[in-house]
Amino acid sequence: MFEFKIIAKKGKARAGILKTPHGDIQTPAFIPVGTGASVKALSPANLKEIGVQIVLANTYHLNLRPGENLVKKMGGLSEFMSWKGPTMTDSGGYQVFSLGHAQIGTKQGKFNKSVFENIRTYNPGLSTQNQSGIGSIRPARMDENGVTFYSHLDGSKLRLDSHISIGIQEKLGADLIVAFDDHESPLWSKDSIATSIEKTNRWALESLKAHKRKDQLMYGVIHGAGYKDLRIESAKFTNKHFKAIAIGGAYQTKKILYQVIDWCIPYMDEAKPRHLLGIGEVEDLINGVERGMDFFDCVAPTRRARHGSLYISPKNGGSPKNNFCMAITDKRFTQDHKPIDPSCLCYTCQNFTRSYLRHLFQTKELLAYTLASYHNIYFITVLMGNLRQSIIDGK
Repeated sequence: MFEFKIIAKKGKARAGILKTPHGDIQTPAFIPVGTGASVKALSPANLKEIGVQIVLANTYHLNLRPGENLVKKMGGLSEFMSWKGPTMTDSGGYQVFSLGHAQIGTKQGKFNKSVFENIRTYNPGLSTQNQSGIGSIRPARMDENGVTFYSHLDGSKLRLDSHISIGIQEKLGADLIVAFDDHESPLWSKDSIATSIEKTNRWALESLKAHKRKDQLMYGVIHGAGYKDLRIESAKFTNKHFKAIAIGGAYQTKKILYQVIDWCIPYMDEAKPRHLLGIGEVEDLINGVERGMDFFDCVAPTRRARHGSLYISPKNGGSPKNNFCMAITDKRFTQDHKPIDPSCLCYTCQNFTRSYLRHLFQTKELLAYTLASYHNIYFITVLMGNLRQSIIDGK
């Protein structure tokens, strides 16, 4: 039912095909995040036009509303959102961090906003659903078996552990799912992170035991922050027990992120798909592919789009220094007749000017978010396709 085949390699980079019950996925691939079963501002038809192959949804959010039982009754995640291609769900374990450790920040239990903001600078996928009211809900509390959340919607109590997480993901029915894990904080000591890994390993085995559906492929998650020995230990364990492998956890800088990939890759079986969780910036995608990763997901392209941060190619001013982005709200674009990126073939760039896009953002027209999101997802999707073709061509 699931088969991953590598068709070409260039150095450590590889191009492959992952067969799933809802269709084949050509890798390397970027997975847009549809937190609540919707990629913000874009329809499934938009995604298909762009060439998106797979969409990711969030277990925690879908459990809160509309609930996994309703999704199951409506035919599963793919049918519910009218997305005919493959889908993926995370485990909810990330909320252990974003609603727990990231909110506490200090041993005294007080939220440290500067800590949260610092973490976001190198982890663009960090959830900010409660940022406007930070500290207004009780932080998540972890124990040896799982975590107790307090909903960011109404403060109601929610429990997650390996069995509950996998049960939710089975009802949601995604093709690719993730074992329940404990996301470490970069502020922890090495001993604390080692203890966290032991917990993640135990939860991983419980996740495997709880999983009954044969039409879902489960990823185990490697943790260990910026400690080489812990990352290698975690990679060995994950590779031993899982048919698909994800790298997660905390990275304080891009340099550390790339080092973590280099540390872990030698301990992953060549025939297993590899996913870099929560990473989606242009520079990171290129470096991740070059180092041997196959899948990526992140809210960055659509989040950037909603704030007027639009991707541009190097020939049009994009570089690592500006994250390959332009700020469309800048006054200099008021009378600019050019598209966002003159070399881009997306619907937005083929039909609209920078001037018009700036106007939409200035007047807060909803179309702004659709056109901007369309461009950003298209840009990243084409980038991944170009990387894949370069590998096939041996470039």
